[in-house]
Amino acid sequence: MEYGLLVMGAPYTSAAPHSALRFAKAVISRGHQVAGVFFYQEGIHNASSLMTPPQDELNMRDAWIALHHEHGVTLDVCIAAALRRGVMSEAEAKRHGQAHFNLDAPFELTGLGQLLTLQQRCDRLITFA
Repeated sequence: MEYGLLVMGAPYTSAAPHSALRFAKAVISRGHQVAGVFFYQEGIHNASSLMTPPQDELNMRDAWIALHHEHGVTLDVCIAAALRRGVMSEAEAKRHGQAHFNLDAPFELTGLGQLLTLQQRCDRLITFA
């Protein structure tokens, strides 16, 4: 079975991202696939490279990146939600005249169309809010 995940909760203020990550690891360990993760609303903060949690806490961004590297899971971030909340790639920072950026690969800014594509591609789209 192929799953897609929609993460709408911010790291460290919501259990949603951690639950989504545990779910992804669990289904992969059972032989299923996670086609992609779409970060939306407050969930876009999972992609910020400026997060610096204490050393004894899980770094959610690093955990998502590890999932990508180990299993090829795409990490899409809603561009409208991200820009509204000050999360942007280097290209978007230049485009909007900003001096800094805080989103880089393997996270990718995409539109809601990518969420629809993920939903159509997968057997199940699971929402974590």
